[in-house]
Amino acid sequence: MEKPADSAPASWESLPSWLLTQTAGHAQRLVGDAFSAAQARGYHYRLLATLEELGPASQATLGRRSGIHLSDMVAAVNELADRKLVERAPDPSDRRRNIISLTAAGRQQLRRLEKRLAECQDELLAPLSPGERQRLTELLAKLLDHHRRAGDAP
Repeated sequence: MEKPADSAPASWESLPSWLLTQTAGHAQRLVGDAFSAAQARGYHYRLLATLEELGPASQATLGRRSGIHLSDMVAAVNELADRKLVERAPDPSDRRRNIISLTAAGRQQLRRLEKRLAECQDELLAPLSPGERQRLTELLAKLLDHHRRAGDAP
């Protein structure tokens, strides 16, 4: 049920936790829709970007680098490999594991996803000036860093 337009906001609507949750939901929808239109998911972007930035790796290493749990990693790598966006090759130092590497098609997909992600950032942060965007990003990073150190965040 919607509240009447002329009523004052409830006190909880000004709480940082509520504002962050609402904004995060909006951001997740924007990014999810943009990636879906490119036949991708957030995990796909994170894997492709991690491979480009840090190079080929085993699935376990790739999971640690990208912050993706190993139980989700196998499915995500399978999806990318089926689309020829990544390649699996036996690890020469340990034939029991595979090394995952980025393909040329994977790089092209990454560029498409980066473009869509930049558009999402612009839409999400539209009412903010460049300086406000930078400051918000710094403050959010500070909060996340604090909670990661305290063991409250992944």
